[in-house]
Amino acid sequence: MKISVIIPTYKPRAYLWECLDSLVAQTFSKDDFEVLLVLNGCSEPYKSNIEAYIEKRKEIINIRLTQTDTPGVSNARNIALDNAKGEYITFLDDDDYISPSYLEELYAKASPNTISLCYPYAFNDGNPEVQLSYGITDAYEYCIKNSCDSISSRVRKYFSGPCMKLIPMSFIQERRFDVRFKNGEDCIFMFLLSDKYKKMSFTSRNAIYYRRFREGSAVTTKRSKKEVVLNSLKCMNEYTKIFFRGNYSVYFYLSRIIAELGCQLQILIGKQ
Repeated sequence: MKISVIIPTYKPRAYLWECLDSLVAQTFSKDDFEVLLVLNGCSEPYKSNIEAYIEKRKEIINIRLTQTDTPGVSNARNIALDNAKGEYITFLDDDDYISPSYLEELYAKASPNTISLCYPYAFNDGNPEVQLSYGITDAYEYCIKNSCDSISSRVRKYFSGPCMKLIPMSFIQERRFDVRFKNGEDCIFMFLLSDKYKKMSFTSRNAIYYRRFREGSAVTTKRSKKEVVLNSLKCMNEYTKIFFRGNYSVYFYLSRIIAELGCQLQILIGKQ
């Protein structure tokens, strides 16, 4: 198996079908990738609806559904990683979707020591025709223009989360998402892997990750100032522990710490 696509989902709505349909439409051979869909923290009627979707398309796509009563996106992703068969891993959020050539182009650009990165397209739910300004899209444009192939300051924008890329499973091995964190776990996981990735490659603009911003998602859910500050301090502590126990870039480590300090500064001056 060449690629494992990991999708956690919780009480999904219609956007999940759009996400899965975009995988059905892939130009990459169905025999070369699997989809690991983990329904976490809920069961019916979502499980039956997903099973019905899979049954109708079992001849054209390989989707394996796992249901767990334990909630949490990190736990769901860890379950999928424990069962993944692919040489490479890509993560997809259940309210996002991808262009038809996404997997094919990412795989063509990947290698055992290289992470391949796609073109990100952000939009507001209900208005996909209007592309939003997005820092990772800006990073893509900069890196294409300047032929970036290593983890420069601009490329680091891609590594705040696990999506929009193809990661060699050899980089991940037994490393997993930290289930103690409800916010910031994506950044911590990507930092945990950062001692492995040195080279980057970029697809064409045809390999698109469509990033949906919607009300009620984890990204848009408001948190209290106290929650944000305490979580930020916990993240800084975890980055520091990881940094001192491995061969990690001091520049990448400092960029993570500075980002957390910036978050706290915004709280203090009342911007959150």
